[in-house]
Parts: sequence; C-alpha cells; structure tokens
Amino acid sequence: MSKSKQVLAEKSKQKNKKSVDKKTEAHEVEVFVMGKSYKVPAGLTIMKALEYAGYRFIRGCGCRAGFCGACSTVYRIENEQKLGFDLACQKVVEDKMYLVQLPFVPAAKAEYDINKLKPTDSVLLEMYPEIARCVSCNTCTKSCPQDIEVMKYIQNAIRGDIAKCAELSFDCIQCGLCAMRCPADIKHYHVSQLARRLRGKYLDPKSKNLLKRLKEINARKFDPEIEKLMKMPKEEIISLYKNRKIESEESITAGGD
Repeated sequence: MSKSKQVLAEKSKQKNKKSVDKKTEAHEVEVFVMGKSYKVPAGLTIMKALEYAGYRFIRGCGCRAGFCGACSTVYRIENEQKLGFDLACQKVVEDKMYLVQLPFVPAAKAEYDINKLKPTDSVLLEMYPEIARCVSCNTCTKSCPQDIEVMKYIQNAIRGDIAKCAELSFDCIQCGLCAMRCPADIKHYHVSQLARRLRGKYLDPKSKNLLKRLKEINARKFDPEIEKLMKMPKEEIISLYKNRKIESEESITAGGD
C-alpha cells in the first residue's frame, strides 16, 4: 500500500471513530447524584441509571414496578425552577437531571384500634386534626406520581365523607411525596389509609361468599388439598393450572355478593 493510501485509510478510520463517539454521546445523558456528575445511557429509569452509575440500593427499592412506593424521588432539571416528583423505577432520566432519593418519609401516624373506631363524620378529623389546616394549594396533587386527586380526597375527609375519600385514594401507593410538600403538614396518605380501612370494615356490604369461605378455611377444609399440592411435581402443577376451570362472571354473581 502506498503512503498516500495509508494516510487516507488512517483519516477514514479516525473519521469513523469520531462518528461512533458522537453517536454514543448522543445516546447518553448527564445526571447528578449528590452533586456528582455521571454519564448514563438514555432511556434508563432513574433507578437503573443509579445502578449503572455504581450505586447499590439497600433501602428505597421494592417492587420496581411502580406499586410499592418505596423509591420516591425528587429531581430538578438544570436551569429549571420547578421541582419534579416521581418514582425512581418509573421515571426515565433526562439530561442535566439532579436527583435526590427519599427512602423514608417521617410522617407521624395516628395510633388507633380499627375495631374500636366508628365511621362517624368526624372520625378522620379527630384522628388527623391537621386536615382542617388545608389551604387548597393543590401541591399534594401535583406531587402525586399516581395522578390521584389528593386535595380533593382531603376535602372529602374534612366533610366526613369516608366512602368518597377512600374511593378517590384507592390507587395510593403510600410513597409520601404529598406529605413532603404540604405547607400545612398534612399526612395525606395516612388519612386516606384510615378512610379505606373504615370503609372496608364498616361501610361496604359484606360478601356472603367470603364469609362462607372463611368458615371453611377455619374448619381446615382445604388442608388435604394443600398437602397434596405441596407434594405434587412442578410439571403436574403447571398442567393443573393451565387446565383449571374459571368461573364465569354470571356464576359468581349468582352465588351472591
């Protein structure tokens, strides 16, 4: 190979390398963890980005599917005033994102015995009197990663509408981001949890099928069947599951609710 061809080949090689480097850089974003900069692949969730950067989760990590609320995260994009709130396992990283993990929310929880409480109009206010301080700023709703109308269910709690409060907060995952941002120090997620417990125990109609099944369980009716399943080979269990008979909605309804 002549000298001129070698020079051209070398230049072409360097050009291709630069092109690859630029392509790689285009697929990376810069995030900041405790003020330290890290380059991570674009498209990762915050949780995966932190692990990619070398961090290991001891706390603040649970289901990784957006249900347990353990990975509450506060973030801010560089040169933006607004704070962002989300779950680390769900939010995809953005360039120049500053991250803060909240593995625990120190919100005081009222002590009560659900069997001694009654679903009165004032019970939520008695257990959590701070809900009366709500200024309707809606910061709690804006902080919720589940898009729950948090302020709305707190207003229902103040009015004593336990059923509505429980209904609106049904998707709450207890992450605590609402309480972290509240200027009135309301523990929204504890309030809604009590509302759901009260509704489940006192307000919703009792299922006849459930009561019947509980009696059968207490009588240990299913013990022989469980013991048989425990000794069964895995392949047989899989086959049994695939060929199981599923009750139709009609037969369930006919059985009583």
